[in-house]
Amino acid sequence: MIRIVHRWTSLLFSLIVASIFAGMALTTLPEWYYYLPLPPLFVLIPTGIYMFFAPYFSGGQDALPAAKGRA
Repeated sequence: MIRIVHRWTSLLFSLIVASIFAGMALTTLPEWYYYLPLPPLFVLIPTGIYMFFAPYFSGGQDALPAAKGRA
């Protein structure tokens, strides 16, 4: 579930950042528009940190077979 939330939030974040760059090329954006990436970013940081450290605390249960030397 965390991975799905992280994936969709990263898509939203990327679209917002792309819209900022496109908007900067076309017109002058209001200042509040530059703060739009912050809410998704506040979701991406903890979910990304969780997914990064989860394998270290799972006790090796989720390791891929190739990572353990099995084919």
